[in-house]
Amino acid sequence: MGVNTVTQNMSNSDTADDAHLTDVPDGAGCTEIWERLSEGRDEEPDDE
Repeated sequence: MGVNTVTQNMSNSDTADDAHLTDVPDGAGCTEIWERLSEGRDEEPDDE
């Protein structure tokens, strides 16, 4: 399987589980995304 096939398969994907990124502004970098996801984890109650 070549790179073009993988890229095409990814581009043709209909489902995107990106609801957790709705409050991340366009153009945000890795650090901003990580901070947003980390903040969300801090708000979730522990199961222990």
